[in-house]
Amino acid sequence: MSDLELLTQSLARNVRHWRSVRGFTLDVLAARAGVSRGMLIQIEQARTNPSIGTVVKIGDALGVSITTLLDYEQGPKVRIVPAERAVRLWSTEAGSYNRLLAGTEAPGPLEMWDWRLMPGEQSPSEPHPAGTVELVHVTAGELTLTVDGEDHMIPVGASASFEANLPHVYGNRGDVPMEMTMAVSVPPVQ
Repeated sequence: MSDLELLTQSLARNVRHWRSVRGFTLDVLAARAGVSRGMLIQIEQARTNPSIGTVVKIGDALGVSITTLLDYEQGPKVRIVPAERAVRLWSTEAGSYNRLLAGTEAPGPLEMWDWRLMPGEQSPSEPHPAGTVELVHVTAGELTLTVDGEDHMIPVGASASFEANLPHVYGNRGDVPMEMTMAVSVPPVQ
């Protein structure tokens, strides 16, 4: 089975599981996530490879991390994610990408990401649920973080935190690649 097939099967199994745990019908989850019922059916039947945006919306609606939705197996208390198992969820032909390095439920989803943005590229993000906080640490270049239309320049070596319930964009307006590590903490579903 290819990595993509394994991810599709894991996503199907985990969305069904967490929808059941939360007691959500397909219609309730579709409404909470802002995706169609038909899309959820295709995901739960492992018949589609949804966009990262769709997976994020479903995870936010279920109150679980993307790592949890894509988890291949339940692991021990200490879980080591080898470099080759980090999941690349977005990339461009120019070489920009993000990778989900690790995640857990603590008590809501908590994720750690590795990002690279090539000069002139950006990645917009939809608002996350109220109470979501993101932490970024720039390890190369300079990040232009735009939150609710306001730009914030974060140079190499600097860190920032922000409430991510507003539209935000990660951008690289410089002439060298920008690299950062990001942590996302989403509150548990009530």
